[in-house]
Amino acid sequence: MDEEEEHHKLNGDDNHNHVSKKQKLLQKFITDSEILNEFSHHQSGIARINNGSFGCCPASIIAAQKQWQLKYLQQPDDFYFNHLRKGILESRTVIKNLINADDVDEVSIVDNATTAAAIVLQHIAREFVEGRYQKGDAAVMLHYAYGAVKKSIQAYVTRAGGYVIEAHLPFPVSSNDEIICKFRKALEKGRENGRRVRLAVIDHITSMPSVVVPVKELVKICREEGVDQVFVDAAHAIGNVDINMKDIGADFYTSNLHKWFFCPPSIAFLYCRKRTGFREDVHHPVVSHEYGNGLAIESSWIGTRDYSSQLVVPDVIEFVNRFEGGIDGIRKRNHKVVIEMGEMLAKAWGMKLGCPPDMCSSMVMIGLPSCLGISSEADTLNLRTHLRDKFKIEVPIHFQALKDGENMDNDCGVTGYVRISHQIYNKVDDYYRLRDGINLLIRDGFTCKMLHSN
Repeated sequence: MDEEEEHHKLNGDDNHNHVSKKQKLLQKFITDSEILNEFSHHQSGIARINNGSFGCCPASIIAAQKQWQLKYLQQPDDFYFNHLRKGILESRTVIKNLINADDVDEVSIVDNATTAAAIVLQHIAREFVEGRYQKGDAAVMLHYAYGAVKKSIQAYVTRAGGYVIEAHLPFPVSSNDEIICKFRKALEKGRENGRRVRLAVIDHITSMPSVVVPVKELVKICREEGVDQVFVDAAHAIGNVDINMKDIGADFYTSNLHKWFFCPPSIAFLYCRKRTGFREDVHHPVVSHEYGNGLAIESSWIGTRDYSSQLVVPDVIEFVNRFEGGIDGIRKRNHKVVIEMGEMLAKAWGMKLGCPPDMCSSMVMIGLPSCLGISSEADTLNLRTHLRDKFKIEVPIHFQALKDGENMDNDCGVTGYVRISHQIYNKVDDYYRLRDGINLLIRDGFTCKMLHSN
C-alpha cells in the first residue's frame, strides 16, 4: 500500500475506492507484442510445449536479476550486510502472502524442491536415528512420486530404519475417489504388524504422468489416521494451481518458483507449519555459521553463491500483475487453453486424455496411438529426441506399462502419453505442429523399433 492509499484508508475516504476501481478499469494490460518481446530470447522455430520441466523467465525479470548480480559484484560487503537478508525477507513475505501462510517464519527459500525434500527427509531420518520413531515404522508415498524424492526417501528414511510403502495410483485415472481409495489402502498396509505411519509424502501435481492430486482430502485422511507428519511435494504448483496453506493443512509443503512463477532458476520455497510441540530440528543440509538460527535464516546464507534468483520475487509480482487477474488469471487461462489443445490432439489421434479436465493443471496427458509401438522408457526417450530433431518439437513422453489382460491391439492398450504444457508464450501453432508431426509418423508407418539402432 502506498502513502496515498494509506492516507485515504486512515481517513475513511470512500471516494478513494471509486478512484481505485476507475484506475483499474483504465489499466493497460500487457499486449501480445510485449509478451513476444519478454520471451524473444527463446530459441526460435521450436514448439516449446514443455514448460513443466524447467519453466521460463521473462526478459524483464532477467534484467532485474542482472541488477542484483551487479550489485553484489560492485560491492560484495555492502550487498551481504545491507541488502541480502532484507531482500530475501521481502521475497519470503511475498511468498507467505501468495500461499496464505500464517507467519513469514514458516517460509524458507531454497534452491529447488529436491533440496526441500532433502531437508524434510533428513529431519525424518533424525527422528528414527534418535529414537523418537521406532525401526520399522512406516512412510507412505505415491507410486508416481518424483524420482529424486523417491531416491531421497531411500537415502534418508529407509537407511534410518523406516519401512516405505508406495500407494499405486491408477493411470489413466477418472476420479479423485480412485486416488483416495488407493491411498487409504497404503495407509492400512502401513499400520500392519503394529507399525505406525510416521510420514506421508503426497504430490500436489504428479510430474509424469501429470495429474492434480486431491491433496486437501489426502492430508485430512492422514490427520484422521494419526499420521505424524505430512510432506506435500508440489514442485509444479505455485502459479499453476491454487495454493492455500491454511486450507491444505500439511506440515511441510514445497514448490518451485522457476517452473510456473516466472523466476529464474533456481528458487523454491519450503513451508514448515508452526505447531505446538514441534521440534526445532529442521535444518538446511549445507551447514553454515547460521546453523541453529532457524531454517529460514540458515537457508538465506549457505556460503558464497548467486542469490539473485531468490531476490527477484517482488519483480515477478509486478510482471504477473501486468496481466488481467494477475497470477490467478494467468493460471486459469493456461488451464483453459491446455485443455482445449489436449482435446484437439486427442480427437486428431483418436485418443483420450489421461484424466478429466478438472484433474489437470496447465499440463495435460494425451494418449498416443499404439501403432507407434512405444514399449519401454527407452522408446519414449528415443521418440522424444526424434520429435525434437525432425520436427523441432519439445515435449515429454510417458511410458505406461500394460496391465494384465491388455494388449496393444485393443482400446485399453495405450502405452505412450505426451505431456503438453501451456504458458503465456505458447501459440496454437505449437500444438498443431505436434498434431501434424505424429500424424505424419503414423502415415509413414513409423514405429519406435526404427530408432533402436540409432
